Amino acid sequence: MTSLETKREIAEANRRRYEELRAAGQEATAKVLPAATALEAALIAPDAVISREEVAADWYAIVRLRRGEALRIVDPSGLSSVSMIGWRDEDASERINCADTVKVQWSVALSKGRVILSDMGRVLFSLIEDTSGSHDIMVGGSTPASTLVAYGATSRNTQENFIAGAAKIGLGVRDIPPCVTFFAPVSLDANGRFIWNQSRKRPGDFVDLRAEMNAVLVLSNCAHPLDPARPSAARPVVLVRHRVPPAAADDPCRTGSPEAMRAFEFTDRLYA
Repeated sequence: MTSLETKREIAEANRRRYEELRAAGQEATAKVLPAATALEAALIAPDAVISREEVAADWYAIVRLRRGEALRIVDPSGLSSVSMIGWRDEDASERINCADTVKVQWSVALSKGRVILSDMGRVLFSLIEDTSGSHDIMVGGSTPASTLVAYGATSRNTQENFIAGAAKIGLGVRDIPPCVTFFAPVSLDANGRFIWNQSRKRPGDFVDLRAEMNAVLVLSNCAHPLDPARPSAARPVVLVRHRVPPAAADDPCRTGSPEAMRAFEFTDRLYA
């Protein structure tokens, strides 16, 4: 039987190895991440646009993307946040996985050059353009309880939007994973508490998500639970579905880290 001392030694060795891998991963990725997209850059060619829709404040949208397409999410007012969940279109048992997205990239910071993973270790989306770099993958979306605390009454919220959107595509509560929220400038203070950085929100910010798998999404345009605006400052957002070139061998999202490269290889085999 392994002694308590031996177990502690094994645990300490595992911890040291983890810290070594984390330091190496964070250092390598930081060197290759591309610069943020300029607000006036990355215009979409008219013939590449497949569809365009506006999502009202507190409402939601269901979007299907094919591999080789992208979704641009635009915050025209600089006041909204957009929460997103998603599944592989052919098999909804494979879904977005926020925890693995963080672990594989050794960071909670989503920005241009990062990827969003599925729970099967494949790349669901690549962030190919991003003017914001202020997205939340830790806190989650609003709920009836959070809106009651914030506004003194329950109101439309992300949790109920996700349930309604999932039901429309034949899914239920058990199919709803944790979400990513775009244009949500959340960080941690010195005491490990979540803080909201309002100065990092700008009118016109956008992010482009390239689909590396056929996917179906539910997006909720509700105020983030940490947004201090009272009443809710949410305004309409715009979704533009458009065609983009596939990830080349030297694509920054593909080559950002050894872990991302393996995830892309795994994804490519699915569509070989």
